[in-house]
Amino acid sequence: MTRTLTLLGATGSIGASTLDLVRRNRGAWCVEALTANGSAAELAALAREFGAKIAVVGEEAFLPELRDALAGSGIAAAGGRQALCEAAARPVDMTVAAIVGCAGLGPVMAAIERGGTIALANKEALVSAGEVMMQAVAKHGATLLPTDSEHNAIFQCLSGNRIEDVARITLTASGGPLRTWSAERLAAATPAEAVAHPNWSMGAKISVDSATMMNKGLEYIEAFHLFPVGLDKLGIVVHPQSVIHSMVEFRDCSTLAQLGPSDMRVPIASCLAWPQRMETPLAPLDLAAIGQLTFEPANEALFPATRLAREAIEAGGAAPAILNAANEIAVAAFLAGQIRFTRIAAMVEEVLQRSNDAPRPATLDEVLAVDQSARRQALSLLETSALV
Repeated sequence: MTRTLTLLGATGSIGASTLDLVRRNRGAWCVEALTANGSAAELAALAREFGAKIAVVGEEAFLPELRDALAGSGIAAAGGRQALCEAAARPVDMTVAAIVGCAGLGPVMAAIERGGTIALANKEALVSAGEVMMQAVAKHGATLLPTDSEHNAIFQCLSGNRIEDVARITLTASGGPLRTWSAERLAAATPAEAVAHPNWSMGAKISVDSATMMNKGLEYIEAFHLFPVGLDKLGIVVHPQSVIHSMVEFRDCSTLAQLGPSDMRVPIASCLAWPQRMETPLAPLDLAAIGQLTFEPANEALFPATRLAREAIEAGGAAPAILNAANEIAVAAFLAGQIRFTRIAAMVEEVLQRSNDAPRPATLDEVLAVDQSARRQALSLLETSALV
């Protein structure tokens, strides 16, 4: 049976992986809407290839180019933030939410308010606006399917089980490329060293987040909202091979783990086919060739990001949004050579301390206001402090 699909963020890495799977299963999907931030020519080509009904650019300045590229195709073109939200609100069987950053919050909320099924790949939806988003999910009866490999692994392990029977959920972390470095080496780490992830092919920002362990901290916050077992039942273990993507222990001391290749098409396929399964073009795991799977505790003395995330969860309110915004500014400063690697987490912690009286956001607009305020605090800190 053909299902309808909207893809928010079609030209990014998640979008490309999603469309690769759709391309291999053309009879299973009818594409309703595709969006991008500003890659008008690429977006138009994808809209033509997949026969989308509408293509939307987030940056309205690219709308004339998009219209020109779609001329004669019969595909509608639109641009701007409101157009993104309208595309997300269109009635479809599945909305894949892969817009990067806070620009994705409005479209995700629009899909939730429609009561749809959303394959969620936008971290900020639950990191910055988790309380607001989950209240909306409950109110409108939406279904969130987690697309991050770790959360999707947990989702798969929980299938057929009761959340009340969970004793512990463990997120696995690769540890990134600097996992074994000393404090002295970490202080001198270069952007090129920090983005050289040994297992995953990712963008610069998320690669640095992996190196600092902030990516796992952000996933900690997401897991807290997605799987209501309480903070005391959430943990992290470093697993350098990135073969086990997460584990769930139940009260009978049975632990289920989800294993798979380090390729985002596995969790995306899980969401697209849910509650069934679909084929992917990947080679199956060869455990004999892998040889061994190892585990070690997270080192929060050298990589304090997971501690900061846990404290942000405990504080609640604005704290997770502040942590996320400050981290984005700090990572950008590191990549630009303005601060040392070890100052990323330190800078985030200082912004959190300076903003500890921020009011609890109750709406999406208030979340975005908190985000902007935290970014201004972080930029001010960059200008007034000797951070290098």
